Amino acid sequence: MTGITLGHYLSLGAILFSMSVIGIFMNRKNLIVLLMAIELMLLAVNLNFVAFSHYLGDMAGQVFVFFILTVAAAESAIGLAILVVLFRNRASINVDELDTLKG
Repeated sequence: MTGITLGHYLSLGAILFSMSVIGIFMNRKNLIVLLMAIELMLLAVNLNFVAFSHYLGDMAGQVFVFFILTVAAAESAIGLAILVVLFRNRASINVDELDTLKG
């Protein structure tokens, strides 16, 4: 029995990435779901980094994932703060109504 191989991790990463792309294209209304799909996309990429890092025996991929997660957490915090302000001003988080923000 061989166990879990690199192909299993890459397949799972591809499935997660595909689900996030489908989530972005199918949902054009709710901004929260769009942010969650973007985060799922980043996690799929991070899974591939960790899988290749373990497969190659190098820690560089895992260190890179640490920095990606740090930037993603900051992006989520700023995105949610903007979302709260937007909801307070517009009473809606519908993406179609955001076109009036163009300068």
